[in-house]
Amino acid sequence: MLILKFGGTSVGSADGIRQVAEIVQQKSSQDDLTIVVSAIGGVTSMLEKASALAMIGDATYEDILHDIERLHLEIIRSLIPAKSQSDLIGQVKCLQNEVEDVSRGVFLLREITPKSKDFILSLGERVSSVLIHVFLHTLMEGVQLLNPLKWIFCDDSYGQGVVQIQKSLEHAKSSMQSLGKVNIMPGFIAASSQNEIITLGRGGSDYSAALMANFLEADKLEIWTDVCGLMTADPRWVPSARTIEHLSYEEALELSHFGAKVIYPPTIQPALERNIPIQIKNTFSPDNPGTTITSSWEDTSAIRGISSISDLVLLNLTGSGMVGIPNFSARLFKALAEVSVNVVMITQASSEHTICVGIERKDVKLAVDAIHDAFEFELHLQKVNPVEVEEDLAVVALVGTNMRHQVGIAGQMFNTLGHNGVSIKAIAQGSSERNISVVIRQSDLKKSVNVLHESFFLTETRTVHLFVIGVGNVGQVFLEQVRNQQKYLLEYYHLQLNVVALANSKKMVVDPNGIPLDKWIGLLSEGEPYTLDAFLRQMFDNNLMNSIFVDITASETVADVYAEVLKKSISVVTPNKIGATSRYQHYKTLKHLAKKFKANYLFETNVCAGLPVISTLNDLVKSGDRIHRIEGVFSGTLNFIFNTYDGGTKFGDIVRLAKKEGYTEPDPRLDLSGVDVVRKILILSRESGDKMDIEEVACEGFVPEGCMKAEDIDSFLEALDANEDHFESLIVNARKQGKSLRYVASYANGKAKAGLELISSTHPFFQLEGKDNIVLFYTDRYKEQPLVVKGAGAGAEVTASGIFADIMKVASAIG
Repeated sequence: MLILKFGGTSVGSADGIRQVAEIVQQKSSQDDLTIVVSAIGGVTSMLEKASALAMIGDATYEDILHDIERLHLEIIRSLIPAKSQSDLIGQVKCLQNEVEDVSRGVFLLREITPKSKDFILSLGERVSSVLIHVFLHTLMEGVQLLNPLKWIFCDDSYGQGVVQIQKSLEHAKSSMQSLGKVNIMPGFIAASSQNEIITLGRGGSDYSAALMANFLEADKLEIWTDVCGLMTADPRWVPSARTIEHLSYEEALELSHFGAKVIYPPTIQPALERNIPIQIKNTFSPDNPGTTITSSWEDTSAIRGISSISDLVLLNLTGSGMVGIPNFSARLFKALAEVSVNVVMITQASSEHTICVGIERKDVKLAVDAIHDAFEFELHLQKVNPVEVEEDLAVVALVGTNMRHQVGIAGQMFNTLGHNGVSIKAIAQGSSERNISVVIRQSDLKKSVNVLHESFFLTETRTVHLFVIGVGNVGQVFLEQVRNQQKYLLEYYHLQLNVVALANSKKMVVDPNGIPLDKWIGLLSEGEPYTLDAFLRQMFDNNLMNSIFVDITASETVADVYAEVLKKSISVVTPNKIGATSRYQHYKTLKHLAKKFKANYLFETNVCAGLPVISTLNDLVKSGDRIHRIEGVFSGTLNFIFNTYDGGTKFGDIVRLAKKEGYTEPDPRLDLSGVDVVRKILILSRESGDKMDIEEVACEGFVPEGCMKAEDIDSFLEALDANEDHFESLIVNARKQGKSLRYVASYANGKAKAGLELISSTHPFFQLEGKDNIVLFYTDRYKEQPLVVKGAGAGAEVTASGIFADIMKVASAIG
């Protein structure tokens, strides 16, 4: 004997019922069948709404009942041959009239009892079973309809009938001989002590099927639905979730309790008692093996699935009067039980000073009032404090029987959540070590499930989400580099880089699934108006795992939000020097926030574009080396200018060329004033451990003051042309001495300076070509011969590659 249960989505249309019939015909050729059916999809919810409206005297309940009747009649006319329709329509109308009569009574009295509500809600299963019985009867012989009131018996707990197992089993044994080849029975319905209709609660059709499997000692229970079994996580939130092929009964119980809606929790126990395998199958993909649930099997994976419960509330009861009182917990749970409040999870500190319970949000007032009544005396004596209520929470649970055989599961879970800025409010783990549950903010639920799924099920693949502001020269090259490397990184490094947000000064576009980088220009041009607040709100609200804020601007306004971003555990990668060169205390705050909130604040490109200058310095300091002196030519722009300028072409034209090639800042005055170099040596002094501020760096300019006071960039370039004699004299003087001009910055003994210097031919700076930078580190380990870092220090390509390298550092830390 096989027990097949078909859910509401499986029988939700004429096509669905035809598919059910095909499955039944195929199965019946090999085994006897008992088929338990749910109401047609959505009907029970419609009946619940209709009963609620009738109770408050809203006559529109009649419209809902008429819609239900119309839905059933449409399926009948589409499914049943014309000659068989009239009898079936008559049966449906008769059932419909009974429910309409009861609903009319509710409407007139403005009152509904659990008994009358159960009668109303039973309509869906009563009609669907009759309809499917008639349809199957037109296709095959030996099909009969079973009355659940003769098989499943309950006490009188209307709305959630408690099954009387022994009585039901005795009746089942006496009725077994009357079973046919194919038997149809409505689920969800049972008999009360007065042999009247009572329901088993929402999801009760699964339970009906499991009970029948138990009573009939079936070979297998198959639950047919619209998904291919239980998943490793909710596929609506985790696109990479996959079907779990095999589970133990205990694991299925844990997953079904914590939000997996595919199977109703009470379904497991009746099958477990008889060791009856449960298989969850997809009606619309019958060849898919689905999920099989049995007592045990050979499997080494520690985690079987990740599940969750939304809309949780924590109730915290604290007080000195709780310590050492043996019956305190008993009184608490008794108070909650007496008002039928279900406790989802429990935690208690070992000090016994606090106890915390998680309940559903709908029960908050009921629970708080019950607890206050139960501890009225202790509250009056101030030995117990009023209940603290924490709302907008959720539970995430890792489930797996083999967790108890593997160390570090909880540590991996907490570490993964912590690195993504998820704060854990409470923790619960049973001694069976089959479930580790944590309470988190509701807003972090989707991110938490995703990062945990990635950590435990996709350990080889990491997804990083990039929020990018700034798509100028460097930004465009950066996006092209990412686009070119996406496939390579995924294939060889198992890293998925998703650019999920882009913005310029006017427009922004956000797509949590990733912006196609071959179409970003068009998508951005059609995007919504940009404001920094709106961009941040999108980034925070999406709350995506492994997020990086990439600032490719020179904006002080954007730099000012780094602290806010880091507090959300979102890493910051930027060539923008403003954050790292602001007041020392702010710089230290940013570093502290990155550490505190397990994020990264990386700005390698602040000094020499893509050259590994800051990382080299950090490695020296971390390994215990001591910095004595740093010297360098830090401006690729100025080096390009002085290497190119020979007096034959105007100095201003060389600056224009550098700007055109993308070697300068958007405003070249930052380069020629020396301010950009000052910022770079300031950053290196700070990374060396000095507490220096920018005004402490001595800066010697070489551009006439009148040029620097120009109103705009064009005026500045014209002023350079007007002062050509000044620049020509600089180059002539250098040639006379056989030296080259270099704008040099240095740091030593707590002091830093920057200025134009004449470099002799024996110095490492003399032969510096093009836009190259060079940095010399003199340390305890590199006293006489400095550690040298040299290479291209300006240009969109190398700056973009430096940004990319910082992002890869963050990605590696995530992995």
